[in-house]
Amino acid sequence: QVQLVESGGGLVQPGGSLRLSCVVSGSRFSTYAMGWYRQAPGKERELVAIIISGGTNYADSVKDRFTVSSDNAKNTVYLQMSSLKPEDTAVYYCNVVLRNGIIPYSYWGQGTQVTVFS
Repeated sequence: QVQLVESGGGLVQPGGSLRLSCVVSGSRFSTYAMGWYRQAPGKERELVAIIISGGTNYADSVKDRFTVSSDNAKNTVYLQMSSLKPEDTAVYYCNVVLRNGIIPYSYWGQGTQVTVFS
């Protein structure tokens, strides 16, 4: 069974930094994409950053502030967040899309809270 375990969330002041980690275990298929989404209260879940097809994509709101990376040997995906703003406050979810041939399987972590406050 595929499991995603996130860590690294917390409280931080504006301008601060945090690094989120997500360890993926139990995968038997190839990885198609790995990334991070977030959901703020009263809002829909949105893409933050993703590694897909060897490249990376970011939401416009986090470009030049957040960096997504992975360590394949550790089956871990990271999100380095810098210059944090109050509007970055949300629950952050790790997502991995595995592929068995042409069939994709999407898995989610349990979420980790990030709160940016003065």
